[in-house]
Amino acid sequence: MSVIQMIPMDTFSIILILISTVLLFLFLRPPQAKSGNYKFPPGPNPWPLIGNLNILNMRCPQETMCKLAEEYGDVFTFHMGRKKFVVLTGFDAVKEALVTQADEFGERSLSPSFRRISHGKGIVFGVGESWKTMRRFTLSTLRDFGMGRSTIEDRIVDEAQNLIELFQQRQGKPFNPTVNINSAVSNIICILVFGHRFQYDDPRFLRLQQLVSENIRLAASPQVQLYNVFPIPSMLLADLHKSLQNSEENRSYFRQVCRQRKADLDNNDLRSFIDSFIAKQQGEESKNPSTHFDEDNMVATVANLFAAGTETTSTTLRWGLLLMMKYPHIQEKVQAEIESVIGTGRPPRVEDRKNMPYTDAVLHEIQRFGNVVPNNLLHETKVDTTFRGYHIPKGTPVIPLLTSVLYDKTQWETPYQFNPGHFLDKEGRFIKRDAFMPFSAGRRVCVGETLAKMELFLFFTAFLQRFTFCPPPGVQPEDLPLTPMPGLTSSPTPYEICAVSRSH
Repeated sequence: MSVIQMIPMDTFSIILILISTVLLFLFLRPPQAKSGNYKFPPGPNPWPLIGNLNILNMRCPQETMCKLAEEYGDVFTFHMGRKKFVVLTGFDAVKEALVTQADEFGERSLSPSFRRISHGKGIVFGVGESWKTMRRFTLSTLRDFGMGRSTIEDRIVDEAQNLIELFQQRQGKPFNPTVNINSAVSNIICILVFGHRFQYDDPRFLRLQQLVSENIRLAASPQVQLYNVFPIPSMLLADLHKSLQNSEENRSYFRQVCRQRKADLDNNDLRSFIDSFIAKQQGEESKNPSTHFDEDNMVATVANLFAAGTETTSTTLRWGLLLMMKYPHIQEKVQAEIESVIGTGRPPRVEDRKNMPYTDAVLHEIQRFGNVVPNNLLHETKVDTTFRGYHIPKGTPVIPLLTSVLYDKTQWETPYQFNPGHFLDKEGRFIKRDAFMPFSAGRRVCVGETLAKMELFLFFTAFLQRFTFCPPPGVQPEDLPLTPMPGLTSSPTPYEICAVSRSH
C-alpha cells in the first residue's frame, strides 16, 4: 500500500496535516512583502498562519465571497494563508477592472497546483509575452480553420445529428447524457485542433475526456486548495498527486500526436491547428532565438483547447436539458418557436437565431443561471495599480467573481430564479445585457466564445426540434435538484433523462 493510499483525507486528517506543516511553513516560506505605501481594501481580520481560511466554504467558495461583499463592499481583501487576494464582486467592479483597467488587471495569477501543471505555458494559464503570442496565434489559426464560419457550422450540424441518433436509440428510456454530450462537443474542437473527429466509443477519446473531467473536480478538492496555501509535500495529498498524473497522461498523448504530425507534415496541406503550429515553428520562427513556438507551448495550448473546448459548452448543454425538464412550460415555448421558424424538414442553422428571440433568451439564461465558471480564473495585477482609491502592488492575485456578476441584484430582476425574461423586452424582443459575462471579459475573455455560442444554439435547438425531454418515470419536474457539483466548473448533479421523440 502506498503512502498516498494510507492517508484518508477527511477533515480531521486535513487538520492534522495543517498542524504538522506549521513549523515547515514558518521556517521555509518567505514572509509576504510589507505593505509599504500600498493600501489594500478592507476585509475580514486574518488569523495567524491560516488567514481567513477558517470562514471559507471550501466546496463553494463563491458563497463565502458573496456574503463578505455584503459586509465589506464590492472590493475587499481575503487572506489565504499569509497571502492577500483582492476580491472583486458585482458587475460594476468586475467590469471596471477587467475592461476599463484591462492592462493593469490582465495578467494570469497561477496557484501552486496550476503552476506545476502549466509552467506558465499555453493560453489558459499562460503568462507574459508567451501568453500574448499563443493567444494571438490561436485566435487567427482557429479562424483560418473555420471558427465562427459556415465551414464549422456544417460540422456542428452533422455532429448534432450523430448525437440525435444516439438519443433515438434509447427509445425514450432513462439514460445519463453526460458522456455522449461531452463527446459530441469535444469532437468540434478536435476537428479544429487535430483535423479529425473521434468515434464516440473510441477508448482513447473517452479516456482523454475522463481525465479532464476528473481534474476539473480535483481542482476544487480541499487537498488541492490546501496545497495552494501551504507547502505540503504533494506525495501526501492523493488528490493533487492524481491531478498531476492525469495532466501528464493527457499531455503525453498530445505530445505524441504533435511529434507524429511533425514527422508527417506537408506544408502545402495544413489541416489543423497542430499542423499550423508546426509550420510556424519550422518556418519563420526557426531562426528566432527567443521564440515561444516550442513543443511545451504547443502541447500546453492543445491541452487547453481540448479541455476548455469540451468542458464548459457540454456542461452548459447539460444545464440546459436539466432546466428544460425542470420547467416544461419553457421547453414547450422553445419548441413552438422552433416549429414556427425552422419547422421539421431541416436542421437549425445559425441564421435562424435572429428570428428566435425566445430561444435566444432561454440560451442566455441557461448560461447565466448555470454559472459554469463561478469563481473565474485568477487574475493578477501586472503593475502597481490604483483601483477605487486603493493602491495595490504588482503581482497581487485578484478574484473577479463571475458569480457576483451573473447574480448581481442590481442587474437582474430575479437573479436566483431561472427567468428567460431577463433577456426579453415587453414586446418579446431579445435584449442584450451588459452584465451577461459567462465568458469573462477584457484581455482574458474566452478564446472560444464565438464557437461556444454557435455550438450552444445549434445543439440545443436540434435537441428540442426532435425530442421532448422528461424526467425518468416517478420523478416530478419540481423534484429535480439544481444544486451544482463542486469543481473548477459548476456542473449539474448527475441526472437521467428521457428523450421522447416528437411526432410531427
